[in-house]
Amino acid sequence: MTRVLLYTGKGGVGKTTSAAGTATLAALRGLRTLVLSTDAAHSLSDAFDSEVGPEPTEIDDLLFVQQIDAQRKFERSWGDIQAYLRSVLHMVGVDPIEAEELTVLPGAEEVLALLEVRDHVRSGRWDVIVVDCAPTAETLRLLALPEALNWYMDRIFNAERKMMRTFRPFLSRGSGLPVPDDNVFDALRRLQSDLSDIRTLLAGPDASVRLVLTPEAVVVAEARRSLTRLSLYGYRVDGVVANRVFPAAGADTWRRQWVAAQRGILEEVADSFRPLPIWESPYRVCEPVGVEELAAFAVEMYGGDDPFARATDETSLWVDRHIDTDGRTYTLTMPLPLASASELELARHGDELIITVGSYRRVLPLPAALARGVVAGARLDEGRLQVRFAPRESARPVAPAEVPSGSGPLESAQELAQGLTAEYHEQLARRTAAIGEGL
Repeated sequence: MTRVLLYTGKGGVGKTTSAAGTATLAALRGLRTLVLSTDAAHSLSDAFDSEVGPEPTEIDDLLFVQQIDAQRKFERSWGDIQAYLRSVLHMVGVDPIEAEELTVLPGAEEVLALLEVRDHVRSGRWDVIVVDCAPTAETLRLLALPEALNWYMDRIFNAERKMMRTFRPFLSRGSGLPVPDDNVFDALRRLQSDLSDIRTLLAGPDASVRLVLTPEAVVVAEARRSLTRLSLYGYRVDGVVANRVFPAAGADTWRRQWVAAQRGILEEVADSFRPLPIWESPYRVCEPVGVEELAAFAVEMYGGDDPFARATDETSLWVDRHIDTDGRTYTLTMPLPLASASELELARHGDELIITVGSYRRVLPLPAALARGVVAGARLDEGRLQVRFAPRESARPVAPAEVPSGSGPLESAQELAQGLTAEYHEQLARRTAAIGEGL
């Protein structure tokens, strides 16, 4: 199976160099390797100092680089949906240029890059695929998108399709607006399937994320938050690259101060990300460019480690959840390393558990055994979220004061349900009223 490695980090920390160096090292070790970018600001061609095309371009033995033509792939994947949306906007008088801009799917380029990764994995052509991701904030939004859109499509578009089948004859006669045909809904369903494939691939055992940072307090703080949020969405992190580390040997007074300051931060990094390996790369006189310099960079960074080995529970921060039972209650445990109770919120909505960490939210479908029960308690203990479920007939509501110390607040499920669905129901009511006026 193809090994997939994703590199992300705060802008300017050297993630492109780390990804390119890793790919170069893989090819030198006899692995057929592809490196590509999900960052709209492609820089792989600069790192390799070579012309790179929209298809995999061989720049050395077993080493291929690709800069994706997102516009072409966007037209193929989103074309039917976009054409329908443009026709609606045209009917209500929107300028064609504005309509073109309004019908572009946010994050489309990055999503299509991930679809390209999926297609390359399916081809069986590659031993290793290295992905140079966008900076962390964009990467987190991107990796959350497959599951979020699936949730939306399951609830909204299925209802929308049923409504359109019922009212299509009346709409086509009375409103004058174009009515979406099955091709539009089929295109949406294909998109949903594609997103599910991406999620399965990137959360699977053959894929992992690596965080790239520099020994600076602000950068490390963002990397810590990224670890928590990647774990929230169920992605495995199996290593940290500490780039631009000042070497201690031969340091003058000025550099010794930098060495001491960086060493203190690197000790914090080791404590924060344990048991992950911390691969250090020394500060260089100039940026490594070209195959030879990138290979030297990677060899020095990884030392004797095998950066292409599959991550295991012992060599990574495992992100899967598990369920314990004492015969009466169930406890759902989910790793949330470095999370704080103050930023954690939980809510129950039907057969789903909604977990919010800061500004990031995940809707987690509950297994049947848990969905039949009620939340009896929750706690955050040493980076692990534990939610206890009791049988519905025997459980009593948990008051906020009864939630164990260190846990996040339990929101009202009714309030959450209203917040999640109010906007859609309001839109549905307006559409139904408009249909009635047209009859």
